[in-house]
Amino acid sequence: MEALSIDVGVSILIILVTLIVAFLANRFILRQIRRVSEDTEHDPTNYKFLRHLVLAAIYLVGFGLAIASIPSLRAVASSMLAGAGILAVAVGFAAQHALGNIISGVFIVLFKPFKINDRLALQNYVGIVEDITLRHTVIRDFENKRIIIPNTVISDEIIVNADFAEERICKWIEIPVSYESDLDLAKSIIAEEILNHPLHIDHRSPDEVAQGSPEAVVRLIALQDSGMLLRGWAWSLDAATSFQMSCDLLESIKKRFDQEGIAIPYPHLKLVK
Repeated sequence: MEALSIDVGVSILIILVTLIVAFLANRFILRQIRRVSEDTEHDPTNYKFLRHLVLAAIYLVGFGLAIASIPSLRAVASSMLAGAGILAVAVGFAAQHALGNIISGVFIVLFKPFKINDRLALQNYVGIVEDITLRHTVIRDFENKRIIIPNTVISDEIIVNADFAEERICKWIEIPVSYESDLDLAKSIIAEEILNHPLHIDHRSPDEVAQGSPEAVVRLIALQDSGMLLRGWAWSLDAATSFQMSCDLLESIKKRFDQEGIAIPYPHLKLVK
């Protein structure tokens, strides 16, 4: 009985040490993540994933040693595993999914199809990657809701990454005008508004600048039933500024059209008696 009490005490001590080590490791890694996050040139993805990996390893080893320190529990665990074949199969299937998520998470961190703070679009969701854990990826959408996607699922999805390789975004500014409107004037208004917007950037290469290529391109792309569809190409530094710029341009172009007498067509319903 005395030996059992000593074993239980050792087990409790191991658990306490495990919790303390996990706390200190978590605090240290979080400090590194905050330091890296302040530096925009560094990617915190590896540190965040390493945090989950290190904490999982500490808890697994710690609690495993705590159980192993009690001989009676060790014997009971061995007998249960030896006689529970069905349970072992069930655990194997469960572990297969868990291991698949872990491996998929490792591949995501290694090959980086996306990383922390990237803007993703997949299925019907659009948001910013907030965390990549051992089991799932957390995406924060623009309503501040969290979308939890298992790593195995997101690894098999077709993803649109607005920040992959290059952050510059080309935003299409598409506006229809009526057939009675001055086409050249409408195109010049769209080009002027794009050039005058403070978030617009010049994406042209030095050769294109030397050749005199226009900085803001506007073209007629379709002749529709109710009017002509114009498209302007507006460039910005990233997806966030691109959205803001497109909203501003739609408003400013509409006001300019009203001033210059450019009509935007809309469906008409004719009643015949």
